[in-house]
Parts: sequence; structure tokens; C-alpha cells
Amino acid sequence: MADPIYQVPNEVRDFAEKSVEQARKAFEGFAGAAQKALSSTTDLPIVPPGAKDVGVKALSFAEANVNAAFDLAQKLVKAKDPQEVFQLQAEYVKSQLATIQEQTKELGAAIQRSTTLKS
Repeated sequence: MADPIYQVPNEVRDFAEKSVEQARKAFEGFAGAAQKALSSTTDLPIVPPGAKDVGVKALSFAEANVNAAFDLAQKLVKAKDPQEVFQLQAEYVKSQLATIQEQTKELGAAIQRSTTLKS
């Protein structure tokens, strides 16, 4: 059972959950606008071949990483005690390190492909 010293009032939890959800929706609006802007770059003659693919990949990675942070925030709001908070944070860091490592490899490969398309 959670230590009463660390209990957060339900009103505060509800407010925090709503705030996280509002922030997620705001980000989704931003990401949608960014995707729309990125998709319109194909019509521009100054955009090198392959650059759009790199941009799309980078944006999708950014979205995934921000969504992972929002997921963590939602879990943290529901945490029962400091131990659970630390456990959730440790799991998130471990997962994100692996994810970012893989994303870096994929983005590097996409950039390399885009530079060979120029030739």
C-alpha cells in the first residue's frame, strides 16, 4: 500500500492527466502541420532527391519519441509511490536509449541513401 505521505490528491492527478492529454493533442496538431509542410516539399525544385524521405523519417522518429514521453507522463501521473516512479523512469530511459540507437542507425542509412541519389 502507498505511504500516505506520498499520496497525491485525486484532483491533482485528474488535472495532471488532463494536462498531459491536452499537451499530446497540441503536439499531434503540430506534427500534422509539419507532415503536411514536409509533403509539400516534393513540388520544390530546390529540394534534393531523397531529402524528403530523410525528413519524413526524422519527423516520424520525433513523433514516436514525444509520444513515448507522453506515455511515460501518463504512467507517472498514476504512480502509487516514489518506487514506482523510479521504476517507470528507469524503464523509459532504457527503452529510449535502445530506440534512439536504432533510430540513429536508420536515419544515418537514410541520409547516406539520399546523398547517393544526388550523383
